Amino acid sequence: MAQLDNQIAVITGAGRGIGRAIALKFAAEGADVVCVSRTPENAEKVADEVRALGRKAWARALDVADSPAVMAAGEKILEETARVDILVNNAGITRDGLLMRLSEQDWDAVLDTNLKGAFSFTKAFSRVFLKQRSGRVINISSVIGLVGNAGQCNYAASKAALIGFTKAVAKEFASRGVTVNAVAPGFIETDMTAVLTPELKADLLKRIPLNILGCADDVAHAALFLAGPGARYITGQVLTVDGGMVM
Repeated sequence: MAQLDNQIAVITGAGRGIGRAIALKFAAEGADVVCVSRTPENAEKVADEVRALGRKAWARALDVADSPAVMAAGEKILEETARVDILVNNAGITRDGLLMRLSEQDWDAVLDTNLKGAFSFTKAFSRVFLKQRSGRVINISSVIGLVGNAGQCNYAASKAALIGFTKAVAKEFASRGVTVNAVAPGFIETDMTAVLTPELKADLLKRIPLNILGCADDVAHAALFLAGPGARYITGQVLTVDGGMVM
């Protein structure tokens, strides 16, 4: 039997990169997937890929920073699916810049998407999780939330706060059998890292003991573990997927 046989997963930021990899990994393990992306075309494309694996899929295009839109989408999703078993809060953006030059707009945009988006989606499905007395919430944080990074104070703050959010909600949900964990990826080969110069990539590799960049599937495997039966007794934890960068 597949690990996620006939479960329903909602994945934000599913249109590309890590979110897409998680959506396809979950589908391959038997889950039906709600693919949430800011871009309608990306959401539908990944939904089609899920369907090609023989699973049901729904495409939802919305900005996770828009709390009323998230709550409305949550109601619509539950009308169509009747339940949700897994929520992966993966949607995230960067607006890099040194603190002294960082605009309030760029600070707010990153916190609203990376942190408030996770809050809104978790809240949207909290009642159904608690009523079911089952469910898995997986928040995609970052090693930057653990160690910081110059020029990314907004991103680091959002990802560090997401870890605190994970631990607090884990304590709230634990008595109802709902687990809440975080995955903290290191440097993963995605569209974001594709623009790095060879010199910057070489410098990054010096900081990674395994001496390779990760791939989206590495993060998807970690998310699958936390969503699967083998993690039933794990909650409030942060699983780093970083090649040993943070020890």
